[in-house]
Amino acid sequence: MKLKVLFNFFADKKTTILLLSVVFFFVSAAPPDVFAQKKFSRSYPASKNVSLKLTNRSGTVTVEGWERDEVRISASMEAPAANMTPQNLSGTIYINLVKDNQGRKEVGYVNFRINVPYNSSVNIETMMGNLNVSNVRGALVRAHITSEGDITLTNISAGAVSAENVIGDIFFDGDIQSDGTYRFTSTRGSINIRIPFGSSFRLVATAPSTRRISLGPFSNQGLNFGDGRRVFGKVGGGSATLTVTNQRGSISFISR
Repeated sequence: MKLKVLFNFFADKKTTILLLSVVFFFVSAAPPDVFAQKKFSRSYPASKNVSLKLTNRSGTVTVEGWERDEVRISASMEAPAANMTPQNLSGTIYINLVKDNQGRKEVGYVNFRINVPYNSSVNIETMMGNLNVSNVRGALVRAHITSEGDITLTNISAGAVSAENVIGDIFFDGDIQSDGTYRFTSTRGSINIRIPFGSSFRLVATAPSTRRISLGPFSNQGLNFGDGRRVFGKVGGGSATLTVTNQRGSISFISR
């Protein structure tokens, strides 16, 4: 009887060792790309007013202005790694991960860090993830998230600014230029606008569900209120256009 028990014990141990060996073999045999995070880095000579147009699938995009006449693109790609073929055409840098990965069911997150000349125009878009732009003073700054993610625009001086998401916060810190157009749109989240007190603009701010509109330093500018859901009117000479819409979130103005 004792011999039978000992035999069963050792038989079970052998089975366990065999199973562990099989698992270890398959893990070891898996291609490195399954686990590794790939890196991408490339630089392009550029004029001072170069344009950047980037369309991402998912991941964080950070764009920052610098003093060099050069665009530097760095990206980290999670598995399964995305295909990426940037193009430099007629003064515009194009990166389109939706087009480059058409037909692929699964593509990992791609996180970008991009430096551009200060006077660049920036047009970035992603399906999901955060978008950050800072220290840019070109003609256009556009940041658009198809679904969920935060947008942070810091130290921006552009004549046309557009920020739009579905779920997430939007923060804008910058100047309002004469005759400029500024549009901020969200469905759910908070929108915070930090601009100089002496800014001149025509305002339409709408928060239909929450009625949470805080004008901050612009409270005594004689603006009109419509049922608490909408604020409109001129601030200063009203030379620029500022439109802010938040369906189920708050809108706040802060002095810069």
